[in-house]
Amino acid sequence: MLLAQARAVTGAERAAVAGALDRVLAAEPFNLHALVMRGDHAEDDRAACSFYGLALSRASEAERRQPMLVEAQARLAAASARFSDHLRAQVANADAGPRFAEAVALVTGERQLYLQQPTSFFFPGLPHRQFFDAGEFDWAPALTAAAPAIRAELDALIASGSGAQPYVQSDARRANRGHALLDDARWSAFHLIENGAPHPLNAARCPATLAALAQAPLPQIAGRSPMALFSVLQPHTHIPPHNGMLNTRLIVHLPLIVPDGCRLRVGNEERAVRAGELMIFDDSIEHEAWNDSDDGRVVLLFEVWRPELSAAERDALTTLFGAIGIYQGGQ
Repeated sequence: MLLAQARAVTGAERAAVAGALDRVLAAEPFNLHALVMRGDHAEDDRAACSFYGLALSRASEAERRQPMLVEAQARLAAASARFSDHLRAQVANADAGPRFAEAVALVTGERQLYLQQPTSFFFPGLPHRQFFDAGEFDWAPALTAAAPAIRAELDALIASGSGAQPYVQSDARRANRGHALLDDARWSAFHLIENGAPHPLNAARCPATLAALAQAPLPQIAGRSPMALFSVLQPHTHIPPHNGMLNTRLIVHLPLIVPDGCRLRVGNEERAVRAGELMIFDDSIEHEAWNDSDDGRVVLLFEVWRPELSAAERDALTTLFGAIGIYQGGQ
């Protein structure tokens, strides 16, 4: 009866009702009805959101469809919008750049926080940045300028009939992690440099491409790096969200054949893919890609060292990764 009556109370009785609900929650901290009603009788938006948010986080999917929880979700959204409007009004004249703008978007809940989560190796202390500006890299202008020559070599490679291989391939020596595009030609690759060695056929057909790549700080690790390829994404294909193996590298895309409808998301930022415009990103942060067009998309894809790593750190990592690569172990 107490809970049923509480929602109708207004005015001077609000504090008494809040106290009664607090006693209910002291005994049953996750009582959904009491949490929602306590939010209804909270002193301000921030207090109300704490109760609504807890109720919604504890509710099952079926419970969230109940009218009481649907209303709580609507009130939470309205309160969050008021908070966002308040903050943006207060900092409207702040000119602190994109990092501050993203911080505001994170605190208001407009963007989700994504951090580096490499699947194999984490190097501490590196900035959690999703995309990097091509203007930060002295090798980028020459690579961009070489795009027409690289595109010509790509066209000749395709015309030669040199077969592309699935980008994600099964390996009998490793557990199958169930990638959605495993051994699937919808995402494929013309390898130029694979596991540190030039491809026996494709590399010789693409001298201008390899010359352009030589200007970039490619890792040189026996049996592992460099890695460079033409990545082909077939029409209406989605590369699902995933994280790369290492956070010591950046992935570079030079888009070459790009129909409308191609996108790349890294973390909480999604960008359109445009021919000739470099995309440089940290693939240890969750990312995904789409080709929503009726034609294939092809980018030159390769890896470079993170610019924050010192020469000594790069040398040490080269030794470490080389040691990992040659280790077989015993039984």
